[in-house]
Amino acid sequence: MDEKLKIRISIADRMYPLTVDPSQEEGLRRASKKIDAMIRQFEENYAVRDKQDVLAMCALQFASQLEQKQIDTTADSSDAHERLKELNARLAAYLSK
Repeated sequence: MDEKLKIRISIADRMYPLTVDPSQEEGLRRASKKIDAMIRQFEENYAVRDKQDVLAMCALQFASQLEQKQIDTTADSSDAHERLKELNARLAAYLSK
């Protein structure tokens, strides 16, 4: 049976108790630090008074980064697939001689 950890994560000056797998702890702590850094950046650079607005902008930024990575990965996969098809055709042509 996997042991669960009880941790507390701080986001936007609020504590959130979580029960997580030990393998998730580091990722969650890093994510909370990135969120807090992004909150500070938005608060310093924009006249934002409401924490909910700042958190919404953080969520939008993280989601758009994830979507862009998926788009880039799909494009890379398509390029690799095309190169493999080309190599396969060349090998087939060479072997048929």
